[in-house]
Amino acid sequence: MTPVDEALLRAIVPTVIRVLGRRGADFAAAEDAVQEALVEAVRVWPDDPPRDPRAWLVAVAWRRFLDAVRADTSRRRREELVDDEPAPGPAETRDDTLQLYFLCAHPSLTPASAVALTLRAVGGLTTRQIAQAYLVPEATMAQRISRSKRTVSGVRLDRPGDVATVLRVLYLVFNEGYSGDVDLAAEAIRLTRQLAAAIDHEEVTGLLALMLLHSARRPARTRPDGSLVPLAEQDRGLWDTRLIAEGVDLLQAALGRDRLGEFQAQAAIAALHADARTAAETDWVQIVEWYDELVRLTGSPVARLNRAVAVGEADGPRAGLAALAGLDPALPRHTAVAAYLHERDGDPVTAARLYAEAARAAPNLAERDHLTRQAARLNAGRRG
Repeated sequence: MTPVDEALLRAIVPTVIRVLGRRGADFAAAEDAVQEALVEAVRVWPDDPPRDPRAWLVAVAWRRFLDAVRADTSRRRREELVDDEPAPGPAETRDDTLQLYFLCAHPSLTPASAVALTLRAVGGLTTRQIAQAYLVPEATMAQRISRSKRTVSGVRLDRPGDVATVLRVLYLVFNEGYSGDVDLAAEAIRLTRQLAAAIDHEEVTGLLALMLLHSARRPARTRPDGSLVPLAEQDRGLWDTRLIAEGVDLLQAALGRDRLGEFQAQAAIAALHADARTAAETDWVQIVEWYDELVRLTGSPVARLNRAVAVGEADGPRAGLAALAGLDPALPRHTAVAAYLHERDGDPVTAARLYAEAARAAPNLAERDHLTRQAARLNAGRRG
């Protein structure tokens, strides 16, 4: 058996990535394909070293890239078969997709690595989308996914991961589908229904309730021209009352078991929004209390950011700004929240500047346009 020349591998990897790029693969996809080819090289080369290592890696990496493209195309076709809005009702029989989620959440991986790998390999999200969800640079997430692939490359995927990791994956897939460029929300709901039918777990029920309550508001979230409509301005007559009723029923059943988890807490917040007939009738005091529970359960900086908004509504914008002051300004949407609270505090100059700054950092076109319009509105008001 001939040992693999790791120095040689490292030397030719950049060339292989460039070759795949010239053939049409983007950098992240090319890097993923080359990583898989390297794993194959470590397995094959000791017994059967190639005459031309570079050509071998190019050929194998290109095949891996084409396999990934075909898999992504198949996934998109499956999504097209799913209705845009999930209908209430019983779940269908558990399918192989959900099983893949459990297998990718392998016990040999940390929960964070398992989530990242599953999102990339099964969920169909790009490395950039996953990095944004985790609040880390894209390069950092690419390394994390590559390490995860190497970790599981030599193990049998016959030991399923735990439910908590799979729930985290489903939640992130739903979030990306709900507000991102690819509509995966309905697929996430479909799989969560299957999971809820298969196991008796209060957090599974809580997650399904959360998804349904958010989806109920979806028809009112955008105008015909695609622009975003803030929650306070949404036409609540467009909200899907069937999904709200199902979500509330599920939430009550989960909370009745007295084993509170983060998804139940988030669903409780969504239910309070859904229960208000108008924005003015929203029970912000109780929403703050639920955010306190969510922060206690998770310590999440995003939960703290959303809590600052709720505090600003419950106790006034000055209190909201005080709650915001202790958070990292680099948090996504931190600047947009600061702009909103400054506007409510009667400081349109600061608010307009912050809205414009937030627009430049917005993660998608719809949000960027919304924040730009907010800045323009305040600037026009000053000139008038």
